[in-house]
Amino acid sequence: MRAVLIAAAVALVVSLFGTPLYIRFLVRRSYGQFIRDDGPTSHHTKRGTPTMGGAVIIGATLLAYVVAHVTTMSRPTVSAVLVLFLMTGLGLVGFADDFIKISKQRSLGLRTVPKLVGQSAVALVFAVLALQFPNEGYRTPASTAISVIRDTQVDLAFAGAALGLLLFVVWAQVMIAATSNGVNLTDGLDGLATGATTMVAGAYVLIGIWQSNQSCQSIAQAGPQCYEVRDPRDLAVVAAAVMGSCFGFLWWNAAPAKIFMGDTGSLALGGVLAGLAITTRTELLLVVLGGLFVAIAASVIIQVGSFKMTGKRVFRMAPLQHHFELAGWAEVTIVIRFWIVAGLFAALGLGLFYAEWVVNL
Repeated sequence: MRAVLIAAAVALVVSLFGTPLYIRFLVRRSYGQFIRDDGPTSHHTKRGTPTMGGAVIIGATLLAYVVAHVTTMSRPTVSAVLVLFLMTGLGLVGFADDFIKISKQRSLGLRTVPKLVGQSAVALVFAVLALQFPNEGYRTPASTAISVIRDTQVDLAFAGAALGLLLFVVWAQVMIAATSNGVNLTDGLDGLATGATTMVAGAYVLIGIWQSNQSCQSIAQAGPQCYEVRDPRDLAVVAAAVMGSCFGFLWWNAAPAKIFMGDTGSLALGGVLAGLAITTRTELLLVVLGGLFVAIAASVIIQVGSFKMTGKRVFRMAPLQHHFELAGWAEVTIVIRFWIVAGLFAALGLGLFYAEWVVNL
């Protein structure tokens, strides 16, 4: 438990006091956000605001994880390292995208194909390695079984190990792409994605701690409802570091934002949430925990689908937050209300997680 608290505290402090230093660095180099002309007109005042702030979130998370383990003299685990690799790898792809936007002063960064290749390559390495490294209990960081709150009977390896690996890679790619794009679409208003991610990461801190206390790897604690998760406590440390980093960054990212996280942050945060879901065996529960991201991504799908099929738009503008902007809601009002929705979804997800354990006792 000490490692969890240390990780959260260090990440918070580093992000809170490191972000203004990073802002000064970006301002000196004129690394400001490019604003699309077809977006809400109120956003034009944000042109030139420093971006790529996700680098601070990633750096603070990695440093906090290392400090937590050095302080407690504990070894890092494979599960946590893989999740951090996924976060950092996707963050680098996002950084390249942001840098091209800034240097060329355009809304389009990386072309679609290179961006997809970069994301897919990072997700592929994560997925393949996540099925390796069994511990003494023969548990690997991930499983080929589809999970909700724990592994279900639906196993992707039903037709053999080779096909199971292939199907799991595809499944992991879909999860990682969906989550990272969901966070990316949510990152349209000051502090919106940062605050929502903080809540989901906080939920995973509690999930990891609970799974550790009820782990099948402990003879004293093992029972019929124990969790087959390889490194639950260390995954809680990662989640705590992410939560602390987002909290500190939110101080500067809240309206009016002094810095944006950019694709560097949104892709990284989406990746770490997907990685936590896969390694804690709560893959489909993430749909509830991150319900706000799902709703915002769904609004884009509905808008595009409706326009292509009928020529009519369902919303004034997609993603969903911009619909409410054009309806006359103030940006701060939208953000706070969406935070409330995000908190309710995270609470519902935690409730379902705990209810499953209680009902099956």
